[in-house]
Amino acid sequence: MSASLPAPKPPSRRLWGSAFGLVAALALAIGAVVLTERFFARARLDLTEQRLFTLSDGTRQIVAGLQDPITLRLFYSRRLGATVPVFGAYADRVREMLAEYASLSGGKIRLEVLDPEPFSETEDRALALGLQGVPVDQSGEQVYFGLAANNLLDDERTIPFFQPDRERFLEYDLTRLIFELSNPRRPVVGVLSSLPLSGDPRAMMMRQPGVGQPFVIMTQMRQFFTLRDIPTDADAIPADIQVLMVAHPQGLTPATLYAIDQYVMRGGKLLLLVDPHSEGQAGRPGPGGRPPTDTSSNLEPLLTAWGLEVPSDRVALDLRGAWRVRANPGDRVQAVDFVAWYNMQGDSLARGDVATAELNQVTVASAGEIIRRETATVEVTPLLTTSDRSMVVEATKLRQEPNPTALLADFRPDGQRRVVGARVRGELASAYAAGPPEGATAPEGGHRDRSNGIVNMVVINDADVLEDRFWVRVQDFFGQQVPQPFSDNASMIVNLTDTLVGGDAMISLRSRGESLRPFSLVDDMRRDAEARFRQTERELQQRLEATERRLRELRAGTPQAGAERSQAQSIITPEQRAEIDRAREEILRTRQQLRGVQLELRRDIETLERRLRIANIAVVPVLLVVLAIGLGLMRRRRRAAARG
Repeated sequence: MSASLPAPKPPSRRLWGSAFGLVAALALAIGAVVLTERFFARARLDLTEQRLFTLSDGTRQIVAGLQDPITLRLFYSRRLGATVPVFGAYADRVREMLAEYASLSGGKIRLEVLDPEPFSETEDRALALGLQGVPVDQSGEQVYFGLAANNLLDDERTIPFFQPDRERFLEYDLTRLIFELSNPRRPVVGVLSSLPLSGDPRAMMMRQPGVGQPFVIMTQMRQFFTLRDIPTDADAIPADIQVLMVAHPQGLTPATLYAIDQYVMRGGKLLLLVDPHSEGQAGRPGPGGRPPTDTSSNLEPLLTAWGLEVPSDRVALDLRGAWRVRANPGDRVQAVDFVAWYNMQGDSLARGDVATAELNQVTVASAGEIIRRETATVEVTPLLTTSDRSMVVEATKLRQEPNPTALLADFRPDGQRRVVGARVRGELASAYAAGPPEGATAPEGGHRDRSNGIVNMVVINDADVLEDRFWVRVQDFFGQQVPQPFSDNASMIVNLTDTLVGGDAMISLRSRGESLRPFSLVDDMRRDAEARFRQTERELQQRLEATERRLRELRAGTPQAGAERSQAQSIITPEQRAEIDRAREEILRTRQQLRGVQLELRRDIETLERRLRIANIAVVPVLLVVLAIGLGLMRRRRRAAARG
């Protein structure tokens, strides 16, 4: 007796089953989205190489520590992104990062995104807040892409216009803005120096223009910080000093050295500028009317205990960027490169540090080097570095009537690069492990033989970066002194102080990568083809010059007299005609080679772009098809196994 097969389901039941399955799948998808938004709203997966969309620990620390709410208003004209797509992509990046700040703040940061249309109240508001409008066409219509922020006390901070070329420091700029609003008081910076940074009262009594005036760099620092002078014989550093700037310390007592040591052990931020030979001090009369004989400074024994070697008897010379100075009267030449004074540019400035990344040049004079000791536990990050065309000489060669010509004649670069300025970070041991020295007293809270956590400081072995003559020219404009900087020394000092004021959180922020990644392979191909093109172009120019020179030689090769000579010069000889024909053929061949190089350049780039376009369009669908086929095969195998 044969078994009867089950009766097939009616078409209506199959249709209802399919519809129910679709409804169930839709409900499952909606439920998954709701649950994800509810429980995983702050979940992020950053797969970029430099983690562009992940905020650093320093930013998280500052945002988590907010006590009062802050309102961020992003003014962005959508027309700007439609007209210039680069700004549109960058606007998405800024908006997403601001949303991440708001998400991490737990409601302390409120984000508003506004589109200031022309002649609207929103545009008037953007202008009143100090944002910068930029025209995008000849009609003069202004577009905006800036940020305005305020706290409960109506303190305001703005970023007038977001520039894509500053994308590497986007997180730093935003975090600094939030930090300033959460700490509205002007930071207090203590200044301890043997130099007359705040002016020389004795010289000002002479009433000579420009004599005894405060350093221009101090005037600019007062625009951002509250400066407080600390005497060179101080036995304690006030607790409210957020950053201590020690410039060219000379003759400090053990009590003062101990006070600086304990200030750093308590977590204080130090900006230290020492010098193996202070050019400013050497050219400035002392109390007796003559310049001092000792122009060096150091901070021993503190630096040695902290793991640094900062020689005060050696000067680093550098030929790259050396100043041209007037030679000595007895020399044959009038000007010579003074390798002790030089401008630091390009790779001599740390491009990964927010304080020096956008500086054009920094000028140093008779600077020394900074060396990390082998037994040190601190991390030394270079900020200022000489080129490989440098060497080290004894400082005595510069202290007594230096001879720039002789210095250059004896100059022998050794191919090494030397650190002149650096950030120092790590846990430190006190230089006074046994306790306060004689004549000093322990600060409030007791003596510390080790630092209270991680210490951050900046050390520069050249105090002449503060001297006016090495970075600025002061001009008299109808009785008003107008500084005209030619180097970025002041910007560097202000930036370094600013990062130290922000504490460990701000110091930990570094430059990030850019979201708009260039096609390196395409750029390399274009540069190679451009090099070949320029080389062929030079060869063409040389051939043309050689041909013209040959024609002149042919015309001058048959000298004749009077009218016969002038008439002969107007007649083209067969040799000249043949030479001209050959030159024309050579020019045509060379131009064909140039067109071939350009055609090859376009062909290679178009081929690569075509492959990338195909990969971007086809890879994802192909992967989905492969995945679907794989799932289909798995289901078929499961069904076959179930039937078996």
